[in-house]
Amino acid sequence: MAQLGSPGHDAVPIGEVVAPPFAKTPDPSALFRDRSARLRDLAPGHRLGAYLTFLAGLTEVQAALAEDLPPPDLPDAEALARSRAHGMPALDRERFPHDPACRDTLRRFFAGASAIEMPAESRQALSAIASADDETLAWMVQNVVRDSIPAHDAAPHVFVAAGTALHAARCASAVDASWLVPVGEGACPACGSAPVSSVIVGWEGAHGARFCVCSLCGTLWNAVRIRCTACGSTKGISYQELDDPEAAEGAVKAECCSECRTYLKVMQQAKHPALDPVADDVATLALDRLLAEDEDLRRSGRNPYLLGY
Repeated sequence: MAQLGSPGHDAVPIGEVVAPPFAKTPDPSALFRDRSARLRDLAPGHRLGAYLTFLAGLTEVQAALAEDLPPPDLPDAEALARSRAHGMPALDRERFPHDPACRDTLRRFFAGASAIEMPAESRQALSAIASADDETLAWMVQNVVRDSIPAHDAAPHVFVAAGTALHAARCASAVDASWLVPVGEGACPACGSAPVSSVIVGWEGAHGARFCVCSLCGTLWNAVRIRCTACGSTKGISYQELDDPEAAEGAVKAECCSECRTYLKVMQQAKHPALDPVADDVATLALDRLLAEDEDLRRSGRNPYLLGY
């Protein structure tokens, strides 16, 4: 898919120190393929093994469909330039519920997901939304993009969230990352959504840099380390991790802020490249429970796959 909004940049001379890029947009096929592999690796012996395996199946469907879907509704050059000038996200996620390509993506995703082994409750939820009318689907996509999924209706929204994430990733992949600008604390520059977690990367030219990872479209954006991604405070920052002898030391920690009483997980991809911001977020649910129950902290990020836990 061609990228939107490239302003053009000169090549960096060989040997010159490269500053970390502000943002990196996703490659949908690679994103979901690698995530599925990570979920499969995490599942055996895990207390959430059955759920991780289920999510691996959903992610495999996302990967299989990524290159075989109709073109999404994308902003034109004028709209993109206006968003950049005003410090707004490049994509308007409020348009997703009404985009025919998003609706078609959901229908194809539901069909593909029907082949996955799943509990009876999930099977019933999938059957119900597969036969839902366009208006109902638009309402559910709206719940996903607004992070307003009803807790009592989590099961069907898991499927809608997965299909919407595929659509959002395809939209974000069409935007030239160099065109993206900061849009506010804890907000994705591509679509405006909250992060799911953050990663310390080992990329050439960005080794040790921290990036937040969008919970909806998968875009990464550079974030200062030891700084709250929710309120921007550098005071009262501390780190918590699970006391798990089987876990790689320091692989996943929670950056906690005493100012706004929130936390966001930080994953050391530079040391452990297989870590995935969504898969390992689910796999470290015990850390969320610890922080909520013992520290009275709340997540600043979002993960629709954890709504029911």
